[in-house]
Formats: sequence, structure tokens, C-alpha cells
Amino acid sequence: MYRHFFKPLLDFLIALTIFLIVFPIFLLITILLSFANHGKPFFFQQRPGKNERIFRVIKFKTMNDKKDSAGKLLPNNLRITKIGGFIRNTSLDEIPQLLNVIKGDMSLVGPRPLLVEYLPLYSPTQKRRHEVKPGITGWAQVNGRNAISWEQKFEYDIWYVNNCSFMLDIKILWLTFIKVFKKEGINADENVTMHPFTGTV
Repeated sequence: MYRHFFKPLLDFLIALTIFLIVFPIFLLITILLSFANHGKPFFFQQRPGKNERIFRVIKFKTMNDKKDSAGKLLPNNLRITKIGGFIRNTSLDEIPQLLNVIKGDMSLVGPRPLLVEYLPLYSPTQKRRHEVKPGITGWAQVNGRNAISWEQKFEYDIWYVNNCSFMLDIKILWLTFIKVFKKEGINADENVTMHPFTGTV
């Protein structure tokens, strides 16, 4: 009952309320990044959601598009702008994902949406992470994030799928708030700072 009715309703109401509260910050960052990234304040990328349905995730664009002499993008650490680094370190780049939650593509809490190219690499058990909507934060994010292996991360995701409840979501949101406040690995995007997932051996 909670997962199928109350959770989506709470996601929408809470995300909409938070977005309206932080809208002045959202607008200010959008303007600043428009100058820093030549009119491109947002980063869009296709990610798999619930039941592996593909959607476009939106985040603030914290990296520029500088390329090397061969025309390839420079390493991520060389493309993060000064304002982008600040936005990452304060987790402000997650604000636009509230729009994904409002649209119904994401939840406030759930397994993080990863790259589409990882889909064929998951084991049957790991694929179960797509039985629920992906989240802005999740059980893996408050239990080590990039300090743990991909396999452990997926184990946490499946544990969440099996144990999803109102009280667990409240606990994860609270732990996320604490980590953001203490700046404990709060913005270590799996697709930027971890080695790519190549499948389970």
C-alpha cells in the first residue's frame, strides 16, 4: 500500500514543496551556470527508471565541454568549473532532480539511476533494483556510497527493494540530511568518481 500509493503521493507533495522553497536558489544557480557554461546550465542524460523504462535525468551542469587535441572530452576532474565544484560539494546540483520526482520519473528515496549501458551487465538479482523508482538518495548512499564496491552497492539496493517502508524512507532522508550537513561524501556521483561498472565476475 505504501509503495504503490502513499510513497508516490508523498514524493510529489514533498518534492513540489521543497522545489518551491528553493526556487530562488535554483534560479540563481541557473543564471550563474548559464554564464559559466555558455548558456547551458543543465545536464541531461538518459537513465533507466522503474521497470527499466528510460527517462531523462536533469542535473545542474557542473562540468564544461572542453576537449583535447583529438576531440575527446578531457577527464572529468579537468572539466569541473569553479562554481561547478562548489555546487557539487554542497549537493546543490541535485536540486533539478526534484523536477524528475514531480514528473514521476524518480522518487526521493530509491536506488540511484545509473547509466543505460549498464543494463545488460546486471545479474538477475541486480536487475531487481529497477522494481522501484530510482531515487535522489538511497540506502547505498547513506551506507558508504563510493567507499564500497559496485556489488555491495547493488546488495544495498536490493535490500531496499525488499524492505521499502515509510519508516525506512524517513531514516534514509534523515541520514542523508546529516551527511549533507557534515559533508560526508555527499556528492560522489557513481558515474563520475567510481570506475565504470563492467559486470559481476
